[in-house]
Amino acid sequence: MDNQAFEMHGESIRSPSKGKEWPKKEEERKGSWSLMKVFLVCLLACVITTAIGVLTLSLVYVNNTAFLRNTGDGGEGAPAPKPDENSVDIKFQFLNHLTKSKVHNYPGGEIQWARFRNDVNEYQSDEEMEFGKSINNHRSKMTFGTLRIKSKGLRAPHWHFNANEHGYMLQGTAWVGVIGADDSVVTTYNVTAGQVVFFPRNTVHWIKNVGSEDCVFLLFFTTHEELQTLDVDDAFFSTPEDIAARALKPQGGVNFIRTFKKQAEDQAVNLPPNLDELVQNANYVQSPDNLVWQYFYNLKGSAEHPFPGGIFQWARYRRNTTGLNETEKIFSESLNKHENTLTLATLRIFSNGLGQPHFHFNANEMGYVISGCGQAGVILSGVTANFNIGIGDVIFFPVGTQHYLKSVCDEDLLLILAYSTGNQLETLRMNSYFHGTADHILAQLFFKKQDEFQKFPKPAKK
Repeated sequence: MDNQAFEMHGESIRSPSKGKEWPKKEEERKGSWSLMKVFLVCLLACVITTAIGVLTLSLVYVNNTAFLRNTGDGGEGAPAPKPDENSVDIKFQFLNHLTKSKVHNYPGGEIQWARFRNDVNEYQSDEEMEFGKSINNHRSKMTFGTLRIKSKGLRAPHWHFNANEHGYMLQGTAWVGVIGADDSVVTTYNVTAGQVVFFPRNTVHWIKNVGSEDCVFLLFFTTHEELQTLDVDDAFFSTPEDIAARALKPQGGVNFIRTFKKQAEDQAVNLPPNLDELVQNANYVQSPDNLVWQYFYNLKGSAEHPFPGGIFQWARYRRNTTGLNETEKIFSESLNKHENTLTLATLRIFSNGLGQPHFHFNANEMGYVISGCGQAGVILSGVTANFNIGIGDVIFFPVGTQHYLKSVCDEDLLLILAYSTGNQLETLRMNSYFHGTADHILAQLFFKKQDEFQKFPKPAKK
């Protein structure tokens, strides 16, 4: 071998039977120098490795420090975003201008969305993305959409894997069908403007426009993730032909199945140009009330709940059913027995009226402005936003956040609201918690004399 150190040791060691043989001085010096070279090479390698390591750590530290400065993360949780640190106005966490969103066109109508998207490239603007991220980050269990169906158009039979659906009919006349689990009765009913529909998760349902004008639905879905939906025609064409034939057992078997042709255009909202040739006998049957009211509520015909400045009407679960008629009780029980349902309401605030600051213990709130114009305000920990709202705007108030609504037009401000609870809504208003706090506590908090708090009138008892 060429390794001099190895040779040195090999020549210095002899078998005990031959006795000891000491190395010569010249060989000793040569061996020592070889060891020195090995040592110096190792030392140099260590120095180079250490230098590279220190340089790498320094670069990582500098980059991380810059990142922490930019994000404001000092190890104690991310602070609330400030308007001057974010190019998008903070109000868009709570406001979506739905009229500016993408219109999804179909042969029989159109859909627009205020929702979260996994692919950020699918948002139309930074403001729309801010709203989508907000409802997802707050785990809102809410997505909103508008559905417009042309006369004779059909929202194809479909179901949702991950959400219940609650709808308010804003305009028109429609015939609705709902199919539940095995052996359940198919429920069909007619619905007109001002009424509410309810489709539990995974129930097959459809909406057929049976009027002469477009029908418009304002829809709320109980998910803050992307809505997962399957239309019946897509399920049919995705099923192997022989499997579909064996399941449906048509005359002609698989050959008949092969006569079905998938349309090039998405038929989510369907309206064939030759509809009159295809359909000769359409019956719009109304099921019995005990079935219909599991999925329907006549909101416009329900009791009005006035407050100073406006009126509420509710489609909700009630623990105390006193004052409810039999059909209203059916709807109340239906909401409560299904998981993750919503409470719906119409809120009318008179001109210059105020829905005073309040917050909800057990629900996020989402709303759509039907008519009028107003001002909204919301307060979170470290975040305050006040903004104007008008027709077509969607608003969102996370659970526990104090918020208010004010009408600022000559006409009333009218909204449809949804709350993410199927239980009775729990709310606390500013005048209630202010007067519920001892006056000496308020005096200490606000640096004002105790007797001055007598100037606030106490809220009237319900």
